[in-house]
Amino acid sequence: MSNLVRSASLTNYAEVAREAGLDPLALLADVGLNPACLHDPDLRIPSGAVRRLLETSANASAMDNFGLRMAETRLLSNLGVVALVAREEPTVRRVVRAMLRYSHLLNESVYAKLEEDEGVAVIREELILGHEGSSRQATELLVGVMFRTLKYFLGPDWSPTRVCFTHAAPRDPGLHIRLFGYVVAFGQDFNGLVCSTRDMDAPNPMADPVMARYARQILDATTASGRLDTIGSVRHILLVLLPSGECSIDQVAQQLGIDRRTVHRRLLRESTTFTEVVNTVRREMAVHYLEDGKRPLSQVAELLGFSALSAFSRWHKQQFGEVAGRRRRSDART
Repeated sequence: MSNLVRSASLTNYAEVAREAGLDPLALLADVGLNPACLHDPDLRIPSGAVRRLLETSANASAMDNFGLRMAETRLLSNLGVVALVAREEPTVRRVVRAMLRYSHLLNESVYAKLEEDEGVAVIREELILGHEGSSRQATELLVGVMFRTLKYFLGPDWSPTRVCFTHAAPRDPGLHIRLFGYVVAFGQDFNGLVCSTRDMDAPNPMADPVMARYARQILDATTASGRLDTIGSVRHILLVLLPSGECSIDQVAQQLGIDRRTVHRRLLRESTTFTEVVNTVRREMAVHYLEDGKRPLSQVAELLGFSALSAFSRWHKQQFGEVAGRRRRSDART
């Protein structure tokens, strides 16, 4: 079963496509999306189809910043009912936590997390791959929307310490610099924003605790009826844990708030095992990083949670039937 995303994710798509000389309806049809998703923001549509649509549109228009163009004019209201909670929270930290808590209602393919340490706040946003091919446009749209949301609460002059993307820099970084400033960085270890914890402490003058409580009740009722399955939850956690090298079943179980035997039991009910889920996520990430072609294999091994390049090489040959270096050379020739 594919992950779903609110059709509001395509806000501004038609306008950007037409400005680029594209036919948005024809492109929607090519990826199997109904034109109604351009007008009804609350339809649930396959996130994979949205990703393919954005990548196809970027290639057809020769605009490698297509997703960011869509994010440039996003409004808080585009988040739908999640905006009701976020708008009423008392501090920016609570705003961010509310958005992360309910992010799956907007896009089931996103893992988002707020980490704070020694005055630095990191808002990490990662897409669950589940496919081969680039997610550049979807990722830039995702991070761009979070950036626009924070500016809504922190003011038009606010700027993060850094805006991070794992992919390489575009041919022309002009739009990125205009939107984010000179703090944007490519080829990083994660996608997201880095800012000060003081930004997180900032009060929200629009907050209404009574309305916030009411909105949370609505969203919690929705969440209770549509939680991720165990496989989806484990995949979300692995995306964050793998680069740290600490991705054992015990650590995943701790993140889920259950014991390892319960993780095993629930995965067996879904006809899989922890090892199979880990290998699936690693295969998807390996294809993604090797297609990028700019990271040394030692760094790819580290990002996939391997302690040594030799261990990654053995795993890759076992999974794909060839060594990683040969696969990369083959991709480069195609």
